[in-house]
Amino acid sequence: MTGVDIIGALLVVDRAVTDIAPAVRIKAGALPDNVVLPALLVRLVSSVESQPLKRRGTIRTVDRVSVTIRATTYAEQTAAIRAVRSACAGRTGDIAGATNASILTAGTGPDARGPGNSFEQTQDFRVSFDAPA
Repeated sequence: MTGVDIIGALLVVDRAVTDIAPAVRIKAGALPDNVVLPALLVRLVSSVESQPLKRRGTIRTVDRVSVTIRATTYAEQTAAIRAVRSACAGRTGDIAGATNASILTAGTGPDARGPGNSFEQTQDFRVSFDAPA
């Protein structure tokens, strides 16, 4: 389990997000060639596990997760960023099989031109959770 699983789970059940990009266009790892836009790409940027001296049943993990929005217009891009942030930021609890999850925003990337002259921007999150040891 990773922060990607947690963020992905929150995105595919959020109505505001899926109104912009249906669940079939929310992917982890890579977007397929010729994907219909708008689409969301969820990727792991970094992961740090706590290293307690004595092993317990769980390990606290902190992942930095990036959600890339790829859209056909700037207005679509900005609406998607707002929806993604709203769906994930400040969420806590047991999510997608992780316990004691907490999600904070970790910055919004610059506006960029993506493949095929698409509009692209990222929203990063700091995802903390307990995973089985």
